[in-house]
Amino acid sequence: MCGIVGFTGRHQAAPILLDGLSKLEYRGYDSAGIAVRDGEGETEVIKAKGRLKVLSEKTNGGETVPGTCGIGHTRWATHGEPSENNAHPHMTDDGNIVAVHNGIIENYQELKNKLARKGYTFYSETDTEVAVKLIDYYYKKYEGTPVDAITHSMVRIRGSYALAIMFKDYPGEIYVARKDSPMILGVAEDESFIASDVPAILKYTRNVYYIGNLEMARVKKGEVTFYNLDGDEIEKELKTIEWDAEAAEKAGYEHFMMKEIHEQPKAVLDTLNSVLEDGKIDLSEVGLEEESIRNIQQIYIIACGSAYHVGMAAQYVIEDLAQIPVRVELASEFRYRKMALNTNSLAVIISQSGETADSLAALRKCKENGIHTLGIVNVVGSSIAREADNVFYTLAGPEISVATTKAYSTQLIAAYTLAIQFAMVRGTITEEAYSNYISELQTLPDKICKILEDKERIQWFASKQANVKDAFFVGRGIDYAISLEGSLKMKEISYIHSEAYAAGELKHGTISLIEDGTLVIGVLTQPDLYEKTVSNMVECKSRGAYLMGLTTFGNYNIEDTADFTVYIPKTDPHFATSLAVIPLQLLGYYVSVAKGLDVDKPRNLAKSVTVE
Repeated sequence: MCGIVGFTGRHQAAPILLDGLSKLEYRGYDSAGIAVRDGEGETEVIKAKGRLKVLSEKTNGGETVPGTCGIGHTRWATHGEPSENNAHPHMTDDGNIVAVHNGIIENYQELKNKLARKGYTFYSETDTEVAVKLIDYYYKKYEGTPVDAITHSMVRIRGSYALAIMFKDYPGEIYVARKDSPMILGVAEDESFIASDVPAILKYTRNVYYIGNLEMARVKKGEVTFYNLDGDEIEKELKTIEWDAEAAEKAGYEHFMMKEIHEQPKAVLDTLNSVLEDGKIDLSEVGLEEESIRNIQQIYIIACGSAYHVGMAAQYVIEDLAQIPVRVELASEFRYRKMALNTNSLAVIISQSGETADSLAALRKCKENGIHTLGIVNVVGSSIAREADNVFYTLAGPEISVATTKAYSTQLIAAYTLAIQFAMVRGTITEEAYSNYISELQTLPDKICKILEDKERIQWFASKQANVKDAFFVGRGIDYAISLEGSLKMKEISYIHSEAYAAGELKHGTISLIEDGTLVIGVLTQPDLYEKTVSNMVECKSRGAYLMGLTTFGNYNIEDTADFTVYIPKTDPHFATSLAVIPLQLLGYYVSVAKGLDVDKPRNLAKSVTVE
C-alpha cells in the first residue's frame, strides 16, 4: 500500500518524482505529494487530494518546482481520511525534517501523547506525522547524526514502515529506514533513486540495492551507505533488474489489465521454460531435492486473494497427482491460528509482490515451527524470496493493474510443475504420464492465444451484463477454484456483487438468493463432474436465473441449458484453470469498461497489500 519515490542527483527532481509516482499509482491513489529541497536546504512541499494528475497539474508536471533532491508519495489511506492535510510528505513546524512513509505505526497514539507532552503539536490525523516528529525529537535531543536519530526512533516504533526522510542540515541527502514494508534503492552516475517498487525507477536505472529489515541507508548522489540498527555500516551487494523498462508501459493498450491479459501466453511459456530441461522438469534452481520431496507428509499452501485461489486449484492437482495431503490457508487467518503443525511438511507461500504482509508473517511462523518453506513470487529480492528456504520465481514481469492476471497464470504453472515433479519423484505417476503432462503444459500458451482471438464475443456478452446486480459463479472440484477467481475478477473491478459457490452447496441455502435475471455462470471443465454441475445450473434456471456456461469444445449439449456459452480448447482437466480463467478475466474487464469504471485502479484497493 502507498507508493514512495525519492531522487537526488544532477537533474531537476520534481519531474522525476512525478514520473516515478505515475508508475506506482496502483499502490494508492487517494492523494499524492512531493517535497523538494534546493541546495540550501529550503523545502517546498506540494500536495493534492485525488489522483496523481491533480498534483501534476498543480506543478505543471513538476517544472515549476526547482531543486535536485526530493521525495514523493502516493497514498492509500490508513490513518486519517483522504485529504490534502493528511497527504504525505509530512514536515516538522520548523522545516527541520520532512518524510514520507509506507506502513502502519501501531503505537502512534502512545508516541503522539509523549510528543505532545514535549510541546509538539499535530496538524494531521496520520501516524506518519508522529514518526516525523519523533525523529525530530531525538535528532534535537541528542544532537547526533540523522542515523542516530532514526535509530532511536526505530526501536520505539511498533508496526511496519518504509521511511524516506530529508534533514534540513543535510541538503542533497535522503535517509531511509525499513521494517516489513518494501523499498529498493537504485544508483546511476551521480544520481540515486528510492522506490517502493521496481517500475518507478526502471526508466532510470537497473542497478539496485535491496535494503533489509531493520536497516537504514544514507542516499547521496550516486552513492548509498547502509547501516544496521546499531548504527554500524554494513555492506550490500548491487543487483541488476532484468525487467525491460517498456514492460511497465501500456504499449498501446487502453488499460494495463488488457495488456497483461494478452501477455499471459508469453509469461506462461517463460515460467514453464525456466524449469524445463530436455523435456523434463528441473527444480535445481528452486532448490528442492528429491529426498526432501519424498519425505513430505503434508503441504500447506498459504496466500491471500488471487494467490489463495491458485492454492485452491493447486490443492486438487497436487493431491490427485502426488497423493500428498494439502491444506490451503488464508495467510491472514493462518498467522493467528493456534494449531499443531506437521514438521515433515512443506509450506508454500504464494505472493506476486513477495511483500504481502500477512503472507510474510505466515512464512515466519512456519519457519519458527521448523517447517520447510518455499516462496512462489514474481519479484526478485523481495522479502518472501529472501526469507523462504527455497524460491520459485514466476516470470510474469511487472504487473501494474491492481487486478492480477498474468501473475496468477504464472503461479498456476509453478504449482503444476511442482505437482508433476513431486508425483514423479514419489512414484505416483508413470514416466509416460509424466511426459504427457509436460507436453500438455507446453500447449497452454497457444491455447490461451486461441481464447484471446475470440474476445469480441465475450465483449458483446459483457455489454449486456453491465447493469446486472448479482452474479454467482458455480462449479465443482477444480471448477470451484476457477469460480473463486472469476468471481473476484468480477467484483473487484466492476463493483457488481458476485459470489462463488461449490455448485453442490447451492441447495444448502444459497439458491434462495436466485431471482429473475440473476446471472449464474457455470464452470464445466471437469468431465467427471460435468453432469452434476449442469443439474445445479438447471435448478437455478428454473428459479429465473440467466445462465452462462463455460466449458470445453465438444460439450455442445450445454447450449440446451445455458443462455450463453463460452468454449475453451480441450486440455488435461488438471490444467483447465489456466484456460478457463481467461474468459472470466475478459468478462470482468469488459463489464468494467462498459460501466465506465477505472479498470486498473478500482476504488478502495491497492496492488501490494503491505500492511495488515
